[in-house]
Amino acid sequence: MCCSLFMCMGFGCNACGVTGCRIIDSPRERLIAVLTNNFVPCNGRFPMLISLITIFFTAGITFSPLKNIASALLLLGIIIIGVLLTLAVSRALSATLLKGQPSGFALELPPYRTPQVGQVIVRSIFERTLFVLGRAVCVAAPAGMLIWLLANVQAGGESLLYQCSAFLDPFAKLMGLDGVILFAFILGFPANETVVPIIIMTYLAKGELTDYTSLYQLKELLIANGWTWVTALCTMLFSLSHFPCSTTCITIYKETGSIKWTAAAIAIPTICGILLCTLTATAAKLFI
Repeated sequence: MCCSLFMCMGFGCNACGVTGCRIIDSPRERLIAVLTNNFVPCNGRFPMLISLITIFFTAGITFSPLKNIASALLLLGIIIIGVLLTLAVSRALSATLLKGQPSGFALELPPYRTPQVGQVIVRSIFERTLFVLGRAVCVAAPAGMLIWLLANVQAGGESLLYQCSAFLDPFAKLMGLDGVILFAFILGFPANETVVPIIIMTYLAKGELTDYTSLYQLKELLIANGWTWVTALCTMLFSLSHFPCSTTCITIYKETGSIKWTAAAIAIPTICGILLCTLTATAAKLFI
């Protein structure tokens, strides 16, 4: 019950889902909920998932209502995979690192009180919105400078961004990706929304973040750089299961007070994502 509650909160923002876990009385179960919250896609990952589904999996459907239904079902399938990963990892943690007896979960509703609009607005802006934005800026500003330097500083006639992507390419190929995609996820640590712009910037060899003006242009660019439906599928799976964004990591550290568990929250989904993508790419090569 409690796992489902915080899973739903994670669909909006994983950092909020992690914060919500503090109402769980059991420290063991609270930690399990924190460590597995990142398996559900947040708002920052939905645009990539929807775009890749539309480009590579439903583009051939000409009947618009049927196309929309197919896209929705495929997106639901990706979400279900995330839910299954959450349950599987939660069970594995309960049987290994975080053994213990399951406890009951009671959610008591407080008595209804008339909302005080002014107080709600002030608390929402100053104690929530600005606080979360402040955490994001602490990492986003240095990361933005790093991305700019990698894209604009050249060595041997190629940008550092391209060279780092080329270095990661052999390992990324095993996962069904390429070096550009994998490095874009690494540089997208401050915010998942920047992964696709970084991929576009690297493919176009530009010195600044660039977004696409239409899905058709994005499809042409991706296919020209070797993307197939397998690449798209592995990218979606890795988007579903990889390290949390910077804001979520900071929130996890604040909630657990432990570098060890924060590192575990980064490592667990990333390892699962690498294994899942590698198995998917290998199966595609063997059977298709």
